[in-house]
Formats: sequence, structure tokens, C-alpha cells
Amino acid sequence: MASLSVTDYGAFMEKFTLLPDTNSSHKLPLNGLTFSVKDIFDVEGYVTGFGNPDWAKTHSVSTSTAPAVMSVLNAGATCVGKTVMDEMAYSINGENIHYGTPTNPCAPDRVPGGSSSGSAVAVAANLADFSLGTDTGGSVRVPASYCGIFGFRPSHGIVSTAGVTPMAQSFDTVGWFARDPTILKQVGKILLQLEDDNPVKLGQLIIAEDCFDLLNMPSHRLKEILVASVDKLYGSEKIQYTNLGSFVEANVPSLKHFMGNNATEKRGDNIPSLVALSSAMRLLQRYEFKNNHGEWVRSVKPDLGPGISERVWEAVESTDENIEECYTLKNELRAALGDLLGEFGILAMPTVPGPPPKVKTEPSTLENFRAKAFSLLSVAGVSGFCQVSIPLGMQDDLPIAVSLLAKHGSDGLLLTFVEALHTSLNPQ
Repeated sequence: MASLSVTDYGAFMEKFTLLPDTNSSHKLPLNGLTFSVKDIFDVEGYVTGFGNPDWAKTHSVSTSTAPAVMSVLNAGATCVGKTVMDEMAYSINGENIHYGTPTNPCAPDRVPGGSSSGSAVAVAANLADFSLGTDTGGSVRVPASYCGIFGFRPSHGIVSTAGVTPMAQSFDTVGWFARDPTILKQVGKILLQLEDDNPVKLGQLIIAEDCFDLLNMPSHRLKEILVASVDKLYGSEKIQYTNLGSFVEANVPSLKHFMGNNATEKRGDNIPSLVALSSAMRLLQRYEFKNNHGEWVRSVKPDLGPGISERVWEAVESTDENIEECYTLKNELRAALGDLLGEFGILAMPTVPGPPPKVKTEPSTLENFRAKAFSLLSVAGVSGFCQVSIPLGMQDDLPIAVSLLAKHGSDGLLLTFVEALHTSLNPQ
């Protein structure tokens, strides 16, 4: 194991080198690129630590490597180590009381985002060309936004999660980070097993106006940058606007089981239907987390950090009330959003409701921010659609980002669109 240094930004759990198979007679697509992996992926010969020392102590060395890691190795990339993550993947903040909080290269006094914190920081700090992470409730999209890089959450179930410690299987995905859309797409072509490119056939770009209104900063700039770029590439007739919350409420019948019973929902600055959506997602997430890890948590009683400890125990002690409705809701939302977008439509919304919070912010003061964040993040989470977070530069010395979503299975369309869009984006 290589030694860690202060120049690593606290991103790595351990550094090592896994070389690709160099016996191939032709140039491999990821040749010469380096990558890091979140400490949730099995790598042969290493313990998968899952962000917590008690987990690491009670689990054995992996005897095989996760297929997603093998895919990029076999495509020519070199692995440079395992990265720090939030404990048991149960946070979007990026703080870890045991291993330290990776330093956000864009804003050192701000959190890097989690739970794939080290993976994002490794890319943002130029310590790797790309990184593998996982995204259940936002764990690739959030740190990508906070660290000013690209982050891709693929359509649910498309990339193998074998050899990845589960969090909640209804939402778990293997995602990835890159500093530019070309590498983002190159990695995507391997993990998604995509064929050669086709020109982007953009049906429409739909701007979720009510979601942009959730921002705790002026939203017009984010929209203006995006709209100007799409107008330049495809023409203004391709751009439409919608109230996503009203659309979801009108077209997802099972949502009624989760509406009106949440204090956050009643706040005037939230979108009730999307708060209800995130409530359903968290309910199912807790249920599946308990099934995966409840027995281990009860027997080991691990030392867990603030905020995470409460969430883990809330999950372990949860019931199965309304679980069937959650599964129904997933199918209804996927169908409804599929109808909204059509064959080649893309939905635009903020990734998160504002810039990254300061390190060591009291968890209780972040509750409203978290509620808004999960309202936005649950749209792709519950529908299983693919989503990419795109950096749009800095505002007041803090990174800002926008997200694009496409139908389940339209990952190639989204990656190609982002690459085309990047040529005309002019973030300040």
C-alpha cells in the first residue's frame, strides 16, 4: 500500500496500483486513464470498508473484484486506490468522523458532498482522471455538484452492482465522475456497453421551473446559461417549460399515500408532491437498508457519526408500512415522466438547492436544505431515470451546477447531449 500525503486532499482510504491487462494487441478505449474507486466496491485482496472501521473489522478481505471495476480495468484504465466515503453510504454531506472529511478543492471550507466524497475529490483535485462511486439517494450527483465536476447516475439496473455493498437495491446504482464530458462518455460507453455514437436527436428540453425556484440563490443565471446553449445548438423551439410538481401530483396516483403527512411539505418554499416523493423514497430506502444491514447493526452496535447514527437506527427500527405503495409509485412515476419526455426529451432541474454547506455545520440547521435536496434528487431516484450533474462554473466563489435527466435506458443520448452541449456552454 502506498503512503498517503497531505496533497491527497484526504480523498483516499488507501493508494495502490491495479494495472489493466496489457496483453491486448489493440489500443484499449481507456488506455492511459487513471481512476479511483469508492470503498464500497470489492477489490480482490482488500477489505471493503463501507466507510466505517467497525464494518472493516468485521468483514473479510474480498476474494474477487466487482464487475464494474473489472470493466474499466479491462478497457485499459489503471486503478490508483480506494476512496473515503460516508459511513454505510447514509449521507450526502461527505463528512466522516473516523477517516476525516475529504477537502473540497473548489471550496476548502465547504463539504465535498457524499457519500462518494473521496471519489469526487480525487477527480476534482486531478488525482485521477475519473472515479467510480455509487448513487442511491444522490451520492454521485451531490458531490459532483459540490466539487464542480461531472457526475453521472445511470438508469437503474443498467450497470452491474455485483460486488458492491448494497444500501437499498431499489435505488442503488454505480455512477462515475470526470472533469470533462468526453471522459465521462468514454467511461459510460464501457460501463453501459454502448455502441458507437449517433447524432443527438433532441426532442425537447423541458425546464422544470418550479424546481429552479427552490434554489437559495438567483436561479435565472443557471437557466439562462442552459437555455442559451440549447438555443444555439438546436433552436428555441426545442425549449419548453413545466411545473414538475403539479405534473407529478396529477399523474402519479399512489402519491396520495404520502401527501399531507409531512411538516416539511407544508413549508411554502417546498414542492409538496416532490417532498412526498422523497418521503416515499426514504421509506423504501430505510426498509431495504434494514433488510440488508439491520442484523449487523443490532449485533455490532457500530460507532457511527452524528446524523448518520440517527438515520441508521431509524432504518433498523422501521416498519414495512406502505412498502407496497412505494413499489407501485416507482412504476407510476417512470411511466408518467416517460410520457412527459417522449422519445428524445430531456428534463432540466438544479442538482441541489444551493452551494455546498460549510464543513461541520450543525445537522439540524441543514434540515430544510436536505429536504429540498431530496425533493430534487428523488425524481431520478424513484423513476430510475438517468441523470447527469453538469458544472456551470462558480458564483460568489462557490461551485454551481445543473442537472439533466433522460428516460430509463436513454443513457447514451444523455451522455452524447452533454458532450455536444459542453462546446456551447460558457460558464463564468
